[in-house]
Amino acid sequence: MIITDTHTHLYSEAFAEDRAEMIQRAIDANVTRFFIPAIDSTYTESMLQLEKDFPEHVFLMMGLHPTSVKDNYKDELRLVKDFLAKRKFCAIGEIGIDLYWDTSTLDIQIEAFRYQIKLAKQYKLPIVIHCREAFDEIFEVLEAEQSDDLFGIFHCFTGTLEQAQKAISYNMKLGIGGVVTFKNGKIDQFINQIELKHIVLETDAPYLSPKPYRGKRNESAYINKVLEKLAELYNTGVEDIANITTENSKAIFGI
Repeated sequence: MIITDTHTHLYSEAFAEDRAEMIQRAIDANVTRFFIPAIDSTYTESMLQLEKDFPEHVFLMMGLHPTSVKDNYKDELRLVKDFLAKRKFCAIGEIGIDLYWDTSTLDIQIEAFRYQIKLAKQYKLPIVIHCREAFDEIFEVLEAEQSDDLFGIFHCFTGTLEQAQKAISYNMKLGIGGVVTFKNGKIDQFINQIELKHIVLETDAPYLSPKPYRGKRNESAYINKVLEKLAELYNTGVEDIANITTENSKAIFGI
């Protein structure tokens, strides 16, 4: 059984004391594929080091996170463009719109999102979308940009059934993580109405720990709790969920 964590920040400072041990715990728990989203240039060296240390397990994305779209965003986007020209990445991400932390940057967040979608099409790569309190804005951009060569993952999906179906209509898989185990997470109430072919697993570690670790540091090994919850909701075996979601990740990333 191979389990794929399609979204984990293994380079995070939260793992500074025990990064190698934490990754080994995940590998021992059958989590052997880690897809690493970018945030901004301050993390690039850490990401590259992670790939060097775990070349068979770690796959890097490149992109500018919406909360890092600040005054210097054009410089950051230039670095994204330069890195894509220099070497291979598995996706453009995480990119999108975040209106939870700062609504004043909406215009430049949209500009950065559109620019990076165009880069994804140019390099024939999937996108990995970050959406926080911004479903309408994200969907508006996807509607304008939709095409056969636009595809990817709606990371940390926390919307409604209707929003899930809309995301899927834009060639997006749904990234399902710890929220599905929360009492008030709501997605557990309808997720089994979505065919498994549209689902991938993720942790977003060190954030959004599933029950019973909620409130503590998340790590990739805990994806097994997400797996168990989905097996319960879909009334099927954990191995089936692991196999299907890993195959879905291969279809998206080509790895």
